[in-house]
Amino acid sequence: MKNNWLAAAEAMRLQDFHYDLPDERIARYPVVPRDSSKLLIYKEGQIDHSHFTNLPANLPADTLLVFNDTKVIPARAYFQKETGATIEILLLHPEKPTHVINDAMLVTQSCVWECMIGNKKRWKVSDSLSTQITVDGEIIQLRVEYADYEKNQVRLIWNTDAVFLEIVKALGEIPLPPYLNRETEEIDKQTYQTVYANHDGAVAAPTAGLHFTDQIFHELQIKGIRRSFLTLHVGAGTFQPIKANTVTEHKMHSEQVVFTRGLINELLLNTETIVPVGTTSLRSLESLYWYGVKLYRSETTVFEIEKLYPYPFEESELPSATESLSAIARYMDKEKLDSIVGETEIFIFPGYTFRLCKGLITNYHQPGSTLILLVAALVGEDWKRIYKEALDNDYRFLSYGDSSLLWGK
Repeated sequence: MKNNWLAAAEAMRLQDFHYDLPDERIARYPVVPRDSSKLLIYKEGQIDHSHFTNLPANLPADTLLVFNDTKVIPARAYFQKETGATIEILLLHPEKPTHVINDAMLVTQSCVWECMIGNKKRWKVSDSLSTQITVDGEIIQLRVEYADYEKNQVRLIWNTDAVFLEIVKALGEIPLPPYLNRETEEIDKQTYQTVYANHDGAVAAPTAGLHFTDQIFHELQIKGIRRSFLTLHVGAGTFQPIKANTVTEHKMHSEQVVFTRGLINELLLNTETIVPVGTTSLRSLESLYWYGVKLYRSETTVFEIEKLYPYPFEESELPSATESLSAIARYMDKEKLDSIVGETEIFIFPGYTFRLCKGLITNYHQPGSTLILLVAALVGEDWKRIYKEALDNDYRFLSYGDSSLLWGK
């Protein structure tokens, strides 16, 4: 019956997705060089240990690697009130004049963003805050005020033609994950960024990609392994633990994703061995399939994937990966679109059937997080054995930690 998935999800015990992570196993800094990290390889129930430099040798020659080329912006800023209180603002999502992150980076003079606000009780709704920043030698007065107090929407105002990205780079600092429990340092501007980062807008790095180097890319090319890119601007919600009583009650964060027509072509050429680099790439690719389902079924042309949309379908109702991707290609060609922007809050947990992705390159995630459920959906109960092996073999965990290559069952 169609509601079997719901009963199974509601019966899922969230405590089964916790594990004991000693504080000393959290990597506060990355290894140098980046590709010297450890690599755990899981395939068909077998676990092997290697190093990331050996990744190309452990991928089939027909693999298509898909990377998330988002770039972390210095989204955390501090403002000093005349009373001495410090207000922290962390940019999350643009609201006005555009919701499209790539476009929001080019706005001039003023914009509105949804933010996380630290010490909000000391910032009254009627108060404005200001600071001076320097862009290309010009001193700019920046003012911030509430656009919507209840929704944590903040208006930023500057009276020059400097684009917002320039303002952010002059104003803010890279927002490290809270579990690193340290201040941002100058070196994080380089180390908390992939070497292929290209499109500004993320609050957090797609950390599975931090291990890649130009040398690794060269060796992948020699082997004939293809690579392609999408853009998902990672939000702060990626660190949000599950606090709901059941899986289905957890509120998933929505993230903005951008796909090019060229990526669709690459995927259509190889639907058999698609391996995303990172959980953000995986969630994006699986969301892309479900967008194709909506087009295939003539439901809508709006790219918006709700968190539980994939689950109620019978298998016989769904198109193949090729049919789904072809529906997207036809729509983009009809509308003369070179790229398409969507929103996804897809929630992948055990019981999910993967439609495009055959494996995953990823780091080690927080206990009880949605990303642990995603890994468990891919490898089943073996996720516990994988994490125990990593802990027993001194792997480093979380954003600056070691890597794994996991093949789905």
